[in-house]
Amino acid sequence: MEQQNASKPRVVIIGGGFAGLQLAKKLKDAPVEVLMLDKHNYHTFQPLLYQVAMGAIPADSIAFPIRRIFTYQDNFSFNLAYVQKINPEANSVTTNIGDIHYDYLVIATGSNTNFFGNKELETCTMPMKNLPEALNLRGLTLQHLEKALITKDKDERDALMTFVVVGGGPTGVELAGALGEMRHLILEKDYHGLSKQDMKVYLVEGKDRLLAAMSADASRKAKQFLAANDVIIYNSVHVESYDGHTLKIDDGMVLKARNVFWAAGVMGEVPEGIENAKLVRGSRIETDDINRVKGYENIFAIGDVSAIVSEEYPNGHPGVAPAAIQQGAWLAKNLTHLINDEPAEPFVYHDKGTLATIGRNKAVADLGKVHFQGFFAWLLWGFVHILSLAGFSNKTSVILTWLINYFTKNSDNRLIVRSFNRSTRMVEPEK
Repeated sequence: MEQQNASKPRVVIIGGGFAGLQLAKKLKDAPVEVLMLDKHNYHTFQPLLYQVAMGAIPADSIAFPIRRIFTYQDNFSFNLAYVQKINPEANSVTTNIGDIHYDYLVIATGSNTNFFGNKELETCTMPMKNLPEALNLRGLTLQHLEKALITKDKDERDALMTFVVVGGGPTGVELAGALGEMRHLILEKDYHGLSKQDMKVYLVEGKDRLLAAMSADASRKAKQFLAANDVIIYNSVHVESYDGHTLKIDDGMVLKARNVFWAAGVMGEVPEGIENAKLVRGSRIETDDINRVKGYENIFAIGDVSAIVSEEYPNGHPGVAPAAIQQGAWLAKNLTHLINDEPAEPFVYHDKGTLATIGRNKAVADLGKVHFQGFFAWLLWGFVHILSLAGFSNKTSVILTWLINYFTKNSDNRLIVRSFNRSTRMVEPEK
């Protein structure tokens, strides 16, 4: 593991997300040795996690082995490892497989769910930031529908069929749209004895409109699309508490629900050991304009965990895949400059637009000053996501699955293969 070509500096990348992968790819011809560390041996295409959670596509169609991506890159190696601590004074990172030396360290650990310090919400709601969590959400949803079929307690049945999505950003809107679609197109087909009138879908958002980072047109149309699927929307309200049964909102509303999905915020995954680093809003590491962590000479941060603070972006660049990919590519160029004692170039973000889908034939698109919604936005959303998936097999799998789902108005992926217990956050063994 610690064998190193002494003639080449070692770039250690923590994280195999969009930013880390792009950086490693762009260093292919650079005079460096690249070592990536990740706690998973696969890359996850996070924008489609909600479709895994709703049983629309198989889980393995959005995951791709990291080693397979770099089969033909000779200066790349990978270790499956948990990073426990960064040791800046020793230029090393401590992991569960031992200490690893670096000449340049890049933190590309991404983000995790932000519960804003509320332990009850952390325990009782369902997040969806990675593949295991998406599978947990799918399992719990299907388990509760099965229980609703057989329970004789009307109040419990109503709670089992009440779904609350907290957070009106793209993830929350897409998840609520998928639930509304399940209610209309699938519930009565597959669960004889359950009525779509009994299934309630709520979307709770603290801001005064949905998709606040997008245009007012996109926000308005998204709300219309959701309302057409009978999603009940509450804006300008916040969740006060949820104990697994009763959800309390700060406007006095109380909901009995067994399914509360948390999409209300993210925070950077910051490794231990960089005490000199300054964290800004959302626990993001503040960096200079070449993504170097302030206070360190050879430690960098890119993607969701990083923040280049400027007048235009006071909280850093958007936590989206395009920004992470662009930072990874830019840093590869700058690391080559630094190794060759050349001046580095400040990062410049090119916003190519934002897309969000709200269900079948419905999406919103902001492309610069051009805003449009509906079927063509939905087609563009699908095209962009297919192009962005890693691996030909994954692209093919998702295209075929989408085509089957579109024409049948159903899905074959609603399998309870891992029974999930929310109270223990554990996958339960079969009995």
